[in-house]
Amino acid sequence: MRTKLGELLFKKGLISQSQLAEALAVQAAEPKKLGLILMETAGLNLRQLNETLAEQAGIEKLELEGLSIPTDILALVPAEAASQYNVLPVGRENGRLILAMADPFDHQALGNLRMITGLSIQRRYSRPVELEKAIGHYYGSNVARMVRNLSTEEEHDADDQNGQLTASRLHELAREPSLINLVNLILLEAVESRASDVHIEPFESHVRIKYRIDGMLIEKSTSPKRLQAAIISRVKIMAGMNIAERFIPQDGHIEFNTAKGKVDIRVSTVPSVFGEAVVMRLLDRNSSLIALGELGMSSHMLEGFDVCLKRAHGIVLVTGPTGSGKTTTLYAALNHIYTPSLKIITIEDPVEYQLEGVVQMPVNPRRGLTFGRGLRHILRQDPNIIMVGEIRDKETADIAIRAALTGHLVFSTVHTNNAAGAVTRLIDMGVEPFLLASSLEGVLAQRLVRKICPSCRKRYTPDAALLASLNNSVSIPPDAPLYHGTGCDECNQTGMRGRLGIFEMLRITENLRKIIAEKPTTEQILAAAPSGYETMRHDGIEKILEGVTTAEEVLRVTQGIEDE
Repeated sequence: MRTKLGELLFKKGLISQSQLAEALAVQAAEPKKLGLILMETAGLNLRQLNETLAEQAGIEKLELEGLSIPTDILALVPAEAASQYNVLPVGRENGRLILAMADPFDHQALGNLRMITGLSIQRRYSRPVELEKAIGHYYGSNVARMVRNLSTEEEHDADDQNGQLTASRLHELAREPSLINLVNLILLEAVESRASDVHIEPFESHVRIKYRIDGMLIEKSTSPKRLQAAIISRVKIMAGMNIAERFIPQDGHIEFNTAKGKVDIRVSTVPSVFGEAVVMRLLDRNSSLIALGELGMSSHMLEGFDVCLKRAHGIVLVTGPTGSGKTTTLYAALNHIYTPSLKIITIEDPVEYQLEGVVQMPVNPRRGLTFGRGLRHILRQDPNIIMVGEIRDKETADIAIRAALTGHLVFSTVHTNNAAGAVTRLIDMGVEPFLLASSLEGVLAQRLVRKICPSCRKRYTPDAALLASLNNSVSIPPDAPLYHGTGCDECNQTGMRGRLGIFEMLRITENLRKIIAEKPTTEQILAAAPSGYETMRHDGIEKILEGVTTAEEVLRVTQGIEDE
């Protein structure tokens, strides 16, 4: 006699006795499968349900790692069907196809695969993540497969090969359904991979497609050279760019629909030796904003930053290079202090996320709306708080500082290595030191480090020389328990998944105001930093000791800041 599903789930610790009793009561009142009820009421997920149902039905669980599958077996199931149904043919036995499935109870998939292969199916259960990885390994990614299919089609004219394409021919190529699907698939795959950017890089004999995931570039596909013009033309059409102009940089914008909602994509092209290079920045406006307390700040640093945020007036800066999370921090700060009684206006390039209750203005240089001009008009809107996306020039800096001196709280960003560098950068722009000294309240500098993947986190002993090079205001004891990721399916074998910030917070004291007014160097500012000031590397070492990130990762993002 088969063990009941509810009992199996309880034995595996996936549900409690009370959750089972509640689900059975619901089932008694309405005819519905118990598994579906438990997914709705007890937080059971589909993978857990399918795995338990397979066990109940006596379907063997198959581990795919290290498995070698003959090419004639793989050829029985087309790549598109394997990807669509998340299945993998692994062998034949007595005239039956052995099929690894994420959902062995998908009767539609089983029926279609019987028709495709002409064989009866012997089911095996495999975990969905393992299957996706194995399908990618044996068949290639969806993008790679489509590129392969397109590259086997007829060759374009000799003119196409030499890059002498007319605008009408480019439009014609870019409107081919296969090319439209390929570019859509590249974007979909990037969104599903949690990529922040897509890079299309032309070289002499091929085109490389890369995704930036957790700050690191990962090559995903290589396309034949002859598809280059068509792929780039399709992107430019989607972004509203001039398709015939290939020798000057262009910027554009795509609004891309996915199953989870709309994704805004900033597109940039630049001419290179072998054709136009494209970078697409993905901005998911539907993703939830990160709360201020979840950015990774220590409690005392968060407390100091919070004091700056609650000033009645003054200027608060966040510094760091491109892609260090400055905008995310500012959005979290605005969200943290927002109340309906405050008028908050931002000017940004572009507006990356929509904030409830905040008036957000995108810059538009083509129409003459720069940061400086927009900021002048914002001041006529009677705001309490202003956020300027970036201080790039003296005009913007002067208006922002004067706004801070006339009773407004101003937030902005500057591209500098550390917190002290923001002061010298603004003075170098031409800002009067005494005005800066009077208006500046605090500077937060930050970097993003990758987090250790929780699924493959293990204790290890890093190289002693590496630890010695990291020693700062806090050192790592030789016997400290340190961790790293060994690599698994959840993190694409990188050992890292997700990111968080490391920070340094420079609060402006009366002593520092006097020093800033005298046009100081970065070293003089650091020497006068108030007690409790900690560098980014110090913060990073604390996160290493907490087992959140690795020594290698902290050294990677702080080298060149601390070692100057």
